[in-house]
Amino acid sequence: MFADGRFGYLEKMRFGLGYATTPVYWIADIPTRMSFWIDDVFVSRTDLLEDNEQLREELLVAQQELQLLESIASENNRLLELNEASQVIEEDVMPAEIINVSPDPYSKRVLINKGASDAVFLGQPLLDANGLMGQVDEVLPYTSWVLLITDSHHVIPVEVNRNGERALARGSRTTSTELELQFVTQTQDMMAGDLLVSSGMGQVYPKNYPVAEIISVFSDPGQDFATVKARPKAQMASTRHVMLVFASDEPEDAAPDALAQPVVEEQQE
Repeated sequence: MFADGRFGYLEKMRFGLGYATTPVYWIADIPTRMSFWIDDVFVSRTDLLEDNEQLREELLVAQQELQLLESIASENNRLLELNEASQVIEEDVMPAEIINVSPDPYSKRVLINKGASDAVFLGQPLLDANGLMGQVDEVLPYTSWVLLITDSHHVIPVEVNRNGERALARGSRTTSTELELQFVTQTQDMMAGDLLVSSGMGQVYPKNYPVAEIISVFSDPGQDFATVKARPKAQMASTRHVMLVFASDEPEDAAPDALAQPVVEEQQE
C-alpha cells in the first residue's frame, strides 16, 4: 500500500476496475432515478392541474367582471340617450325605473319605482329615450302601474310627422308589439316608413314626441277605412330607464282626472 501510494503501481488497475464497475453503479441507481422521475411526473401533473384550475377560476372572474363592465357601459349609454331625449321636452321630467312587468297576458302594464310620494298622478305620461311608452293608470304610495301604448285599451292621438295627417293609435288586438291606426280614410296620405308623433291633443302627452313608425298600409275599396299598422319607437321589452312628464304650468302634485278618463272608459267597455 505504501509503494502503491508512493509510486502508483495499481493506478491503472483501479482505472480499469472503474470501467468494469460503472454498469453496476448505474444499474443499482435505477430505482432511485426512477423514483425521482416518477415523483417529478406526478408532482408536475398535480401542479399543472392546480394551475389549470386556478386559471379557470381567474378566467371566470375576469369574464364576470367584463360582463359587468359591458352592462355598466350599456346602462350609461341608455342614461345618456335618456338625458338627451329629455332636453327636447319643454315640460318638467323625472327619471324613473321599471322594476316589474304585469304577469297578466291580456294587460300590457309595467311597474315603476315612483309613486304618490313622488307626486306621480293618474294619466301621467311615461317616455323612454326613443318614444312614448304609456301613461300611469294606478298610483301606489311608492310605486305606480303604467299602461303601455301597446295595450288594446289604450288610445293616443297621433299625427304623421311628414304631412300632419291625424289619427288615433290603439294597441293592436292581434299582436302585443304593434299599434293600429283607427278611422284612417282611404284618401289620407300615409305610407310605410312614416313617423308618427304625438299630436298633443287631449293634453296628455307632450307634443311632437315620437310614438311609432308605420310598417304597413292596406286599403280595401270595399271598406270605409284603411288598415294601418305601426311599430312603437319605445323599446318596450328592453328599456328600464324611463321618464315621467310633469306639466310645466301645473304643480307636480296635481292629479287631473281628465287625463286618466280616456283610459278608464276604454277599460270599462
